[in-house]
Amino acid sequence: MASESSFDIVSKMDMQELTNAIDQTEREIANRFDFKGTKSELKVEKDVLVIVSDDEYKLGALIDILQSKMIKRGLPIKNLDYGKVEPASLGTVRQRINLKQGIDQENAKKINVLIRDSKLKVKSQIQGDQIRVTGKSRDDLQQIIQLLKKADLTVDLQFTNFK
Repeated sequence: MASESSFDIVSKMDMQELTNAIDQTEREIANRFDFKGTKSELKVEKDVLVIVSDDEYKLGALIDILQSKMIKRGLPIKNLDYGKVEPASLGTVRQRINLKQGIDQENAKKINVLIRDSKLKVKSQIQGDQIRVTGKSRDDLQQIIQLLKKADLTVDLQFTNFK
């Protein structure tokens, strides 16, 4: 009579919350003395965040402000993949930050190995950019979630569709 329980492991960036964090960052730099008269801007182009500022120091300060706003909004900063700082127009510098959406194959394989090595009676299956974990015992599934929260992975994980 025991039915299968399951949940999905995903890694998503809430784009609306990211927009809100960017708006808050822009408001803060508009009021900050050290950013008066600077050419600083943040733009989202598909899955890439482009940050432009006067110099590398200001760019770093801008990223720090953005990260603090993201953390306050519960957004994973692990899902930011920083490109190199490059020169932009009018003497400014630009940095492209890729927003990781979904679990890449390398991390999916690591997660599957962690689940298999746990010796719990659960099955995991890669489904595109997410992983479905199924098992008879909800306690085992809860233990898998705790195990993965402690794991040192390069992406932030969310657990959805717990049934």
